[in-house]
Amino acid sequence: MSDTISIAKPVRATNVRPPLEATSVDEKTYDVALLKRLAPFARPSLWLFVVAGVLVPITSLAGLVQPLLQRAAVQAAIIDHSPTDLLRVAGFFGIAIFVEFVTRFAQTYALQLGGQRTVAALRRATYAKVQRLPLSYLDRTPVGRVVTRVTNDADAIGELFASGAVLGLADLLTLVAILGFMVYLDVRLTLVTLIAVPPLVIAVQWIRVRAREAFRSIRAYIAQLNGYIAEQVQGMAVVQAFGREAECLEEYRQINAAHRDANYRSIRYDALLYSVVESIAAITVAIVLWYGSVRAGLLDAESSAVYVGTVIAFYEYVQRFFGPIRDLSTKYTILQSSLAAAERVFALLDHVDTDAPEGLSFAPCEPSPDDVALELRGVSFGYRANHRVLEDVDLVVRRGERIAIVGPTGSGKTTITALAVRLYDVNEGHVLVGGRDVREMTSRELRERFAFVPQDVFLFAGTIAENVAAFSPNRDDARVRECLERVAVWDLVSSRGGLGARVDERGTNFSVGERQLLALARALYLDRSILVLDEATANVDSATEARLERAIATLLEGRTAIVIAHRLSTIRSADRIVVISKGHIAEEGTHEELLAKNGLYARLHALQFAEGGEAGHAEE
Repeated sequence: MSDTISIAKPVRATNVRPPLEATSVDEKTYDVALLKRLAPFARPSLWLFVVAGVLVPITSLAGLVQPLLQRAAVQAAIIDHSPTDLLRVAGFFGIAIFVEFVTRFAQTYALQLGGQRTVAALRRATYAKVQRLPLSYLDRTPVGRVVTRVTNDADAIGELFASGAVLGLADLLTLVAILGFMVYLDVRLTLVTLIAVPPLVIAVQWIRVRAREAFRSIRAYIAQLNGYIAEQVQGMAVVQAFGREAECLEEYRQINAAHRDANYRSIRYDALLYSVVESIAAITVAIVLWYGSVRAGLLDAESSAVYVGTVIAFYEYVQRFFGPIRDLSTKYTILQSSLAAAERVFALLDHVDTDAPEGLSFAPCEPSPDDVALELRGVSFGYRANHRVLEDVDLVVRRGERIAIVGPTGSGKTTITALAVRLYDVNEGHVLVGGRDVREMTSRELRERFAFVPQDVFLFAGTIAENVAAFSPNRDDARVRECLERVAVWDLVSSRGGLGARVDERGTNFSVGERQLLALARALYLDRSILVLDEATANVDSATEARLERAIATLLEGRTAIVIAHRLSTIRSADRIVVISKGHIAEEGTHEELLAKNGLYARLHALQFAEGGEAGHAEE
C-alpha cells in the first residue's frame, strides 16, 4: 500500500534541468524555414494538397452564403409574406449545406492522406540518416533519444496535417472573405466588430512566445524519458540484482515530473488562448447586438424589420469571424508543438558527421603487396581527444593467414578490427584492405569483405534461418542448414523447431553460448574473405569449443582470419600471435616463439595455466 501511495504522490521536478535541446532560436524566419524544409517530403503528394487547397474557397463560399440566405428567409417570411420565396431560399440553403459537407470531407481526406504520406517519407529519411550516423555519435547519444526522432517527433509533425494547421492560410483568407460580406451588409457594424482585433493580436503574440518554449521542453523531456526507459529496460537484470528499483523509480519520477510540468505550462497557455478568443468574441457579439438594437429602434417599422434580418445575418458572420480565429488559436498550438519537433528532426538530418564519409583528404600511400589482406601502417587512434588507444601501430595480415590478437583489457584489440571496417577513422596513418586505403572505398565495398562473430552477439527478432542468412532476400535454406551443421548447432535448432524457430528480440530465448554458435553459422553463410572472431568461443563449454575449433579449422582454409582472444588455449594453433599492450604491439610470433621469449605473452600464459589449470582471464 505504501508503494502505491508513493507512486501516486505528485513530485516536484526540482532537480531535473531542461535538456540542452530545449533551447530557443530566432523564431519567425526560422519557423518559415522549418515549414519550407518539409516541402521535399510533401512533393510526391503535392496533388493531394492542391486538391485540398482548391476545395478551401468552395467550402468557405458554401458556408458564407448561408447567413445571406437566412437574411433572405427573414425578408420572405416577415416582410414579403411569400411562401414560394421562402421555399426557394430553403432549397438554396440545403444545397449550400450539402456542398459544404461534401467539399469539407474531400478537403480533410486529401489533406490527411497527403500528410501521412509526407510523415512516412520524413520517417524513412530520418531512419536512413540514423543508419548513416557514425558509431561515435551513437556512443554519446542515448538510444531513446534517437528513437524519439523517428517516432514521437515525426508523429508530432504529422499533427500539422491531421489538424489542418498546414492550411492556416486558408483560415486567413476565410477571415478576409467574412469581412467582405460584413462590409457588404453593414459598414458600421463591421467597424464595431473590428474593435476586438488589436487586443486579440496583442494577447496571441504574448501567449505565442511562451507556448513555443513550453512545447520545446515537452519534446526534449519526451526524448529524455524514452532514453531513460530504454536504458533501464536493457539493464533491468542489473537493476534487480543490485536492488536499485526504488532509486531508479525516483530518477524516473523526477524526469516524468519535469515532463508533466512542461505539459502543464503548455495546457495553461492553450487554455488561456482559447479563453481570450472566446471572451473577446462574446463581448464583441454583445456590442454588435446592442448597437444593432439601438439602431433598429431609431428606424420606422418596415425599415426596422429589414434591419433585423441584417442583424441576424451579421450575427452569424460575427460568429463565423471568430470561428477561424478560434481555429487558428487551436492550430497555432499544434503548429508550435510540430515546429518544436521539426527542429529536433531536422537537427538530426543536418548532422554532418556520417558513417565512413567519402571524399576525405588524406596523404597518399603506397599500396600493399598483392598477398596482403589487411595492413595497418603507422596507425594512431583515440576515441576521445588526448587519449590514444593505439599509437603508431604497424601490422600486416597476409591472405590466408590466421593471426590471433591478445593482450590486457583496453589495450586496443577490438579497436584494430573496428578501424579495419572503418567504423571509426584513424587519427594518423593508414588502414589498407586489399591493398587500398579504406577511405578510398565505399562502406559497402569494404564491409562485404568481412564477416564478424562478436563477443556480444546480437540476434534480431525473426527466425533462426533469417538470422543465419542475415535477412538476405535470396536465402538458401539448404546452405543455412549446412552452416548450422558445420558449427555443431543443428541438433539445437532441430529441438527448437527447425529453421523457422522463433528468435525473440536480441535473441533472449537463447543462451549466450547458443547465440555465439548461431553467429558463427551466420559468418559461415556470408562466406567473406576475412573472418573476424572476437572472443567467439568465450561462452561455450569445452566440448562445444572443441567442435567449434574443428569446424573453424575447415572454414579457414584459404581464408584470412583475425582472432581476438583472452583464453589463450583457443589460439595456440594460430599462424601468428600479436600481443598488444598500452596501444603498441609488444610482441608477435608463434605460440612456441612467444613462450621462449619469456615476455608479456609468457606471463599471460603462466597466469592462465598456473598449477596446471586455467586460472581465468588474464588482465593487467
